[in-house]
Amino acid sequence: MATLGFLGLGIMGLPMARNLLRAGHKVAVWSHDISKAQKLAREEANAILTATPAAVAEQAECVFSCVGTSAMSESVMLGPDGVIEGAKPGTVVADASTVSPASSRNIGARMAAQRIHFLDAPCTGSKPGAEGATLTFMVGGDKAVFDRVRPYFEPMGKQFYYCGGPGMGLEAKLTQNLTLASMLMAFNEGMVLATKAGVDPALMVEILNNSAAKSGLVSFKAPYILKRDFTTNFSTKWMAKDVGMALDSARQMHIPLPLTAVTQQMFQAAIAEGYADEDMCSTIKVLEEWAGVKVTQQS
Repeated sequence: MATLGFLGLGIMGLPMARNLLRAGHKVAVWSHDISKAQKLAREEANAILTATPAAVAEQAECVFSCVGTSAMSESVMLGPDGVIEGAKPGTVVADASTVSPASSRNIGARMAAQRIHFLDAPCTGSKPGAEGATLTFMVGGDKAVFDRVRPYFEPMGKQFYYCGGPGMGLEAKLTQNLTLASMLMAFNEGMVLATKAGVDPALMVEILNNSAAKSGLVSFKAPYILKRDFTTNFSTKWMAKDVGMALDSARQMHIPLPLTAVTQQMFQAAIAEGYADEDMCSTIKVLEEWAGVKVTQQS
């Protein structure tokens, strides 16, 4: 068993770190909210409480990170007391955060100058995937490095896709998320339309699930909407951030993404209405308010 590191113990990071611990690894842990790291260290004997990302890196042969934004990633990697200050040459750092590809490439170049290996390794599967160790990882960087540390990924996920050089895992993840976000908007519109017309929402979901429109997104999110349960599996604000980064990447490559631009505005509308920290399926409430209808389980 190895001594690993984990930075960021939020909705995704906490269960990911816990799965590494339950696989038998020692894991040095750090969180911006120290109470989360303290709680994990009390609950898991092999968790090593640390004060800084640098202290995590000093102890670990492979460091994982899962934080919210590009700025957060740059801070824990390159800032004062960051990973770069504690990691030894040959250490592998795998960032599972969904951040800007350009920012990630910059971090990787700075790490490489110190002979530290860096992988961008964003994951998908939301909270249930993190808790159930069924995440899908999309990896960019040196394939030989990924192959060497892949066994450390395996307690956290089931599918692993090597996508190419630095930043390519993130380019794949942003593509996946822009597709998912636009599918959610189409589902929201269809369900509001059908409900306003008088179709039973549960019946409409059953029809969708038995048609060419069937999708994992519809199957997973529809029951939450019908129950009016917007508990966060993947928040509105984080998906809005990811869609915005996809648009930024497209601008850099001079690619038009008109549907994605509208999708981003709908997510911004949901944030303006106060749904930023709710699950992204709460975006349906914007259309419901405009249409004067609620998509819910009929008695």
